[in-house]
Amino acid sequence: MRIAIVAESFLPLMNGVTHSILRVLEHLQERGDEVMVIAPSTSDTDVSSVEKGAYVHRLPSVPLAGYTNVRVALGGVNRVKRILADFSPDVVHLASPFVLGWRAVQAAHQLGIPTVAIYQTEVPSYAARYGVPFLENWAWNRVDNIHLLATRTLVPSTFALNQLRGRGILRVDMWRRGVDTARFSPAKRSTAWRSSVAPDGHRIIGYVGRLAVEKQVEDLAVLADLPNTKLVIVGDGPQKELLQAALPTAHFAGFLGGDALAEAVAGFDLFVHPGEFETFCQTIQEAMASGVPVVATGRGGPLDLVENSRTGWLYEPGNLAQLRGYVQDLIGDDAKRRAFATAAHASVQGRTWPVLSADLVRHYNDVIAGVPIGTSGPSEFTSSKGPSS
Repeated sequence: MRIAIVAESFLPLMNGVTHSILRVLEHLQERGDEVMVIAPSTSDTDVSSVEKGAYVHRLPSVPLAGYTNVRVALGGVNRVKRILADFSPDVVHLASPFVLGWRAVQAAHQLGIPTVAIYQTEVPSYAARYGVPFLENWAWNRVDNIHLLATRTLVPSTFALNQLRGRGILRVDMWRRGVDTARFSPAKRSTAWRSSVAPDGHRIIGYVGRLAVEKQVEDLAVLADLPNTKLVIVGDGPQKELLQAALPTAHFAGFLGGDALAEAVAGFDLFVHPGEFETFCQTIQEAMASGVPVVATGRGGPLDLVENSRTGWLYEPGNLAQLRGYVQDLIGDDAKRRAFATAAHASVQGRTWPVLSADLVRHYNDVIAGVPIGTSGPSEFTSSKGPSS
């Protein structure tokens, strides 16, 4: 088939949206589909390119104020409409649509092209964290309008499914995220890496993600004085300097990718994630695949991924004393932590990207054929805990 993927962000910016698109592109390339990606430019002189067999059409863009490596595409609906009309796709995939995706869903609707919208980022809830709470209602209206117009919306978690259904968006189904269980594995644990970040042999508490306001990494300060532990922060972002000042005893590893990231995650004794606005949280799956138990906030995507008292702990959002207590519980009990680690690793086996991408293609075929949600057979991941539970 011919597929147009409209991305709010794409390479070289690596985040959850980009990661998912790349895995999908790999699958579509193997199938022999014709794919075009429409994405913001990365500079004023950016040129289009080819990525994993897909032609990448870059639109002029400007950097987002306060977050300069994120760019917002310029132009109106008609510009996107012309691009889609020229490519003539069978389906348009909207990756975390908000600005460019809003134009694309309107353009596709006008052209009569079915759309699959991937709800991946809880943008409206960021408003208060960024000091502009008055924009939250406007942002939710934008999200509602996009997903009401889309032929089908796919969400990564039970929380997101209920959230959108509660807002009257009914053409919605589950599509989770895969994890590379060969790349993220307990076998990647490295004594040398552990010694390099914790030379005194302390237990390593790790975080992986963007260093941005919405991730709430500053909450990890409550763990800074735990005895015989080392806090390791993997990632980069606009809050890096502020966080380095707030967490002076932590080791900041910077952005890591590929085998270096897999080695770091496998080297953790415990993974922590304090962000409250995750629709899924891919880094939790990667930690679990690496045989690392998790302590995360009990809201959003982590609710589906972490099973209390088996693969980790979920703490009440904002209850940092509970966060600290759960971390102490696992860091201080080697036998319990090993048991949680074994269960965490087992819980994500089978959640591979080829399986998830094949499920996505089923959704493409459904909207092209006009098949209503729930009538073409169950998704690969229909339960709240995935296939292994």
